[in-house]
Amino acid sequence: MDGELRETRISAAFVAVADTLTTDFDAVDLLHTLVNDCVEILDMKAGGLLLADGSGELQLMTSTSEAAEFVEVMQLAADSGPCIECYTRGVAVSVSDIDDEESKWPEFRRVALAQGIHSALATPMKLRGRVIGTMNLFAERTGHVSARDAAVAQALADVATIGLLQERVIRESQLIEEQLHRALDSRVMIEQAKGVIASSLSVSMDEAFALIRKYSRDRNVTIRAVAEGISGREIRAQDIASAAGQTASK
Repeated sequence: MDGELRETRISAAFVAVADTLTTDFDAVDLLHTLVNDCVEILDMKAGGLLLADGSGELQLMTSTSEAAEFVEVMQLAADSGPCIECYTRGVAVSVSDIDDEESKWPEFRRVALAQGIHSALATPMKLRGRVIGTMNLFAERTGHVSARDAAVAQALADVATIGLLQERVIRESQLIEEQLHRALDSRVMIEQAKGVIASSLSVSMDEAFALIRKYSRDRNVTIRAVAEGISGREIRAQDIASAAGQTASK
């Protein structure tokens, strides 16, 4: 990506994230947009995002691929890895060569390398000293992310964090927990809907999510609403396929 195109892409990413900061924004779409844009701008392989629930436990909210999801879930299960350290310390954690991290994060190293991931950057989602999660980017190449790229990732994460913790939510801790709980509930419902679409259309989970997201955007409704419709059989796999110009296999 050349310099001019990159700057245009960065500006567009900030606009896309900022556009979601409305009273009733779709948290899942906001977080997926954030991670997806950062992966593209920083030329990474994949990315994922973890958010803390009401009890402070990290939960996977979104990922750009099944490979990233696998690596994130493994870190949560092992309670070890750069993403966990980033959340605990509240600072960015850059890993230039995962192959060198056997003694520090053996499970993370094993799974990441198996997925073709050789370096990583974990960026805290933090506001006023409160860390609510981490955005994590993974690359096939080795080497640290440049200070400039790390700053872009942090700035975009900061904008998204403000969206999740607006002033009205910051003043009322109960609302913060309710919003995060709703986002986590949305994640579960969306995963179920992805499974239905993936099975019905014989596509991957990543492709299923892309179809659901396109359907929601084309109709200006939230991804959660589409997932609810799929779960309640009000929206059929054929409807999702037709909207994308595909043909359902079942």
